[in-house]
Amino acid sequence: MSTGKKKVLVIDDEPAVVTYLETLLSDNGYETTSAENGRVGFEIVKRDRPDLVCLDITMPEESGIRFYRQLKEDPALAATPVVVVTAVTGFGGDPEPFRKFLSTRKHVPPPEGFLAKPIDQQEFLETVARVLARAGAPALPG
Repeated sequence: MSTGKKKVLVIDDEPAVVTYLETLLSDNGYETTSAENGRVGFEIVKRDRPDLVCLDITMPEESGIRFYRQLKEDPALAATPVVVVTAVTGFGGDPEPFRKFLSTRKHVPPPEGFLAKPIDQQEFLETVARVLARAGAPALPG
């Protein structure tokens, strides 16, 4: 049994979404913290080194895209996995065009997970668990 809870940072400008995600995560054994925009979120990542970031895209002050690019371009923080949780999903609610857009930005890798709002609780928890399990696995050579 693990002695420490996995830390998840929730970055979203909607207080109801933050409360919902933090409650869902803490009820399932995760330690949580939150930020209302990418600027504050980046300071928390540098200070607390969470195991995972759940990131909204459209926020005031600093967007999720800017936060994501800054995170993945910082050698000390680039390995921090990110699950994008956003309502910005392209035409007709299809997340694929937006996922493709994110994956072509400034030579940064695509996010480790992507969920469209409104989220499905089970899919969210399974994605978080899968990404954290993959992040905890030893790096493969090559």
